[in-house]
Amino acid sequence: MGSSKYCIGLDFGTNTARALIVDAQNGQEAAGSVAPYPSGEAGIVTDPADPLLARQEPLDYEQSLVAALGGALQNLEQSRGPGALENIIGIGIGATASTPIPVDAELCPIARNPEFEGNPATMAWLWKDHTAHQEAEEITHRAAEHIPHYLDRCGGTYSSEWSLAKLLRFIRTSPEAAARTADWVELGDYLGGMLTGCHAPARLPRNICAAGHKGFYHDAEGPPPAGFLAAVDPLLETWFSDREAAPPLAAGARSGVLCEEWAGKLGLAAGIPVSIAAIDAHVGAVGAGIKKGRLAKIMGTSGCDMVVHPADDTPPPSITGLCGIVRDSILPGYWGLEAGQSALGDIFAWFVREVGAPAGLGHDEFTRQAADLRPGQSGLLALDWNNGNRSILADPRLSGLLLGQTLRTTTGEIYRALLEATAFGARTIIEQIRSSGVAVDEIVVCGGIAEKNPLLLQIYADVLGMPLGLSASDQACALGAAIFAAVAAGGEAGGYDSVEEAQHAMTAIKDGSCQPENEAGKNYDELYRLYRQLHDAFGGVNRAADLGGIMKELSLLRDRAGQVPD
Repeated sequence: MGSSKYCIGLDFGTNTARALIVDAQNGQEAAGSVAPYPSGEAGIVTDPADPLLARQEPLDYEQSLVAALGGALQNLEQSRGPGALENIIGIGIGATASTPIPVDAELCPIARNPEFEGNPATMAWLWKDHTAHQEAEEITHRAAEHIPHYLDRCGGTYSSEWSLAKLLRFIRTSPEAAARTADWVELGDYLGGMLTGCHAPARLPRNICAAGHKGFYHDAEGPPPAGFLAAVDPLLETWFSDREAAPPLAAGARSGVLCEEWAGKLGLAAGIPVSIAAIDAHVGAVGAGIKKGRLAKIMGTSGCDMVVHPADDTPPPSITGLCGIVRDSILPGYWGLEAGQSALGDIFAWFVREVGAPAGLGHDEFTRQAADLRPGQSGLLALDWNNGNRSILADPRLSGLLLGQTLRTTTGEIYRALLEATAFGARTIIEQIRSSGVAVDEIVVCGGIAEKNPLLLQIYADVLGMPLGLSASDQACALGAAIFAAVAAGGEAGGYDSVEEAQHAMTAIKDGSCQPENEAGKNYDELYRLYRQLHDAFGGVNRAADLGGIMKELSLLRDRAGQVPD
């Protein structure tokens, strides 16, 4: 295969869109560019009266795509010559999920309608939106009665972060917008349809990654049956009654080819293969070289942990608190398992924004202060639930906690306690996965935080008691999307005929690894024992000392106090 074939990986993250162009022969970066979403706060539309709301303006995705990919293509021409654009063989897409968008019969977001201008209900419901927590509880309750085997595939609890709960809240709270909505489409699928010129939701290829991990789609039985939907709410049954859709496509499949319209907008040739989309963290796992026994840990605004298990006649046993056990969702021919933390980098960013910024202090200074401390020296212990708990408790109404403060507690001590809390949360997830018999023999980390914060990596290695490998690419999510692009193109075009073949050629682990320190590990074992006591008490695992109600009552009081009197 010649070295002049290129693949495009598009990574639509929480705050930015990224375009990466790599050499298909070896995965080396040829060009790239990043564009922020222009609306809201760092691309997110929020509501000061409701901290659970997080939406995005759908038009931002198109604008950021043009800016990011346009910049990357310009960089490619400058570095490799004008003929390089003719050697682009595929486009891959990774996107946050569940981030569903209400669209009309032509696959156009209804937020474009002047009637709904500025209406958050008609925007994209970002993955971190937790406004549908009541609906998620109802779905979980009814599923336990009617279709418990569906719950087995998603850790026993349906999450407020996922599409069915968000859809139910949308049609309940925004009936006028719902009446104008033809379908409820995941961001990645929407982007794929846009690039391939699909203008009808019924013909839109969907990806099994988002459908299985977030959409309550069962690989053997399909979408939830009508009887279950009616038991949750007749509105749901009505919604699905006239919607026919083909089964979702496996990771690495081709969804179509670049259409004339978007080829013109981007300055590319029409007909370039476009892969089916996948969740951004899942393509990041592919870019990190995920395989049996290797856990891929994506460290970004949130934390995502992926493992794969060889497909056989039955999936792995249900694992409480996991975000899905889905066949072909990460690697074809494997069960894909996902878990994660609803906030990781977001916790550190919150602390710097609210505590450090007024004093002119940032991550670098807090990291320096934290690095001077030994494990346990601060006397502090935190819970990493500032945005709720995704795994293993699956409860968005839990909140953060800091224990052990004194009149001498410093900001550096608090910052370190927050770093440690996320590591303890990661250990809880890994122990849960291992308890099911799924192997975790090695860990590879990737994501912006993993690249930028060696102290955090050392804390994780010490807490987990395992070496941490670092993905050779500092843009693993975009690289994973590019790998899927190479597979969509196929071997005859200069790509590959399987995801694993493409991974072998296009991914690598950096030399050396972050090794755990024995003495620190012993101290962290003691701290982790205390963390689990807090975790189980506030998380409701320990029924004899269930303290989670305190957090939830505080949130109710907050909501009540924030209501404007009539």
